[in-house]
Amino acid sequence: MIRVLLVDDQDLVRGGMRAILDAEDDLEVVGEAGDGARAADVAVEVSPDVVLMDVQMPGVDGIEGLRRVVRARPRARVLMLTMFDLDEYVFAALKEGASGFLLKTTPPAALAQAVRDCHAGEMLFSPAVTRRLVETFVRRPPATDGVPEVLAGLTPRELDVLRAMARGLSNAEIGRELYLGEATVKTHVTRVLAKLGLRDRVQAVVLAYECGLAQPSG
Repeated sequence: MIRVLLVDDQDLVRGGMRAILDAEDDLEVVGEAGDGARAADVAVEVSPDVVLMDVQMPGVDGIEGLRRVVRARPRARVLMLTMFDLDEYVFAALKEGASGFLLKTTPPAALAQAVRDCHAGEMLFSPAVTRRLVETFVRRPPATDGVPEVLAGLTPRELDVLRAMARGLSNAEIGRELYLGEATVKTHVTRVLAKLGLRDRVQAVVLAYECGLAQPSG
């Protein structure tokens, strides 16, 4: 059972999401909070696996709420909710440890699947959106021929996997491109995250662009 915490300042929105998620056999809403200030306290109380966090809330907003939740419950994955496909909050949330973004207009079935995917460590962006986010918000260093110092501990194969992750490829797609089994790719991804001290593959994508390993298209 995947335990979910809902954080939104609108009671109707939380009620709607609760109805959708509690109808699923493998999902359970274990708590709610009306703002970012309360989110971390509730997260400590109910130990959620996934937190659905509204970006824009009065008082303590979703970015600060995310920061507090990640600090209080490092193992929880946080999926940010927004009314807009791309806004000024996105990169700040990624830097603070968000596992992805989801539009509030997402259909009910897609909402439930997004929670499952987030819990499984998948990136909640399409490849096109991933590139656009990074190219818009990351101040990139010039490309270099060598391996950036921050990535010096990765093996050549792990670097290949990280480059593919930066393009938004799934484990299955990486496996096909590098002629690896999906289980082997998953092992490489786990090792990359552990060596770099990252929470999930979203942060790995950001780092790949920030340090110059990956470069924007065009």
